[in-house]
Amino acid sequence: MWIWSKLSGVQWMDAWEDRFHGNPNAVISRLKTQKTIRVEVYTDTEAEAQEIKKLFGGSIRKLVHKNWALIKEPDRAPIRIRSSLIITGSRDDGAVDKLTKEFPGRHIIRIPADMAFGTGDHATTSTCIRMLVDIAKEKDTTPWDMLDLGTGTGVIAIAARMLGAASCHGMDFDPQAVTVARRNVRANHVGKINMSETDVLKWQPDRQWPVIVANMFSTILQQAFPVITAALEKDGHLIVSGILRDQWEETREIAHACGLQFEKVIIKGKWVTARGGHC
Repeated sequence: MWIWSKLSGVQWMDAWEDRFHGNPNAVISRLKTQKTIRVEVYTDTEAEAQEIKKLFGGSIRKLVHKNWALIKEPDRAPIRIRSSLIITGSRDDGAVDKLTKEFPGRHIIRIPADMAFGTGDHATTSTCIRMLVDIAKEKDTTPWDMLDLGTGTGVIAIAARMLGAASCHGMDFDPQAVTVARRNVRANHVGKINMSETDVLKWQPDRQWPVIVANMFSTILQQAFPVITAALEKDGHLIVSGILRDQWEETREIAHACGLQFEKVIIKGKWVTARGGHC
């Protein structure tokens, strides 16, 4: 057993929680000074620990004299999205088969925890998918495709294809995220999903989409609104998330200045998800 660890300012706790949400091997501790946190991830191999270090810096060390065989991934209840989807983090084929029988007619999405990523069950992600289900029902027989900005695990793009999107394009600036997303696409046996390593702040869209989901931190989202406005069809649907409650008003005002408005806003804990489109 190996452990990767890194010290960080307490102001970045939300970012680290979001990055490793759903990963049962991740631990975030606030130190006595209350100004610093320690982020740790336990791995089975040195290679896994080195991969996280490559992404985020920090240090690794080997742990000894512990009965690590007793440590196992905790059971997480599957997430039910409306009457359309079930998202599970289980790696057990039998568990997935059981869900298929228990919930006939629903699509089953498998997103197991990764060393550098969670299961995709964060409040922001699940709320985005619920809004996406509603849009898919409104679309009914109208053809549509989707752009997924900040794709992470790829779960939103996978959900969109299962809900009827003709195709999806997922983007993330993190190469590891793109690798994980592509793996999840293959594992869920869905096609017509393109994943690309793209910095949205440097990206210039060459077309427009009827549906865009942008699930990323508000500091990036605010800078990305001009390009999102350009990429969204005139009557298109936009879902944004990854926004902290105390950053929502500022984010909404910047969006409005870029020609965007939101008619539905959902707050879950400290996170905000909103649905809208062009003004």
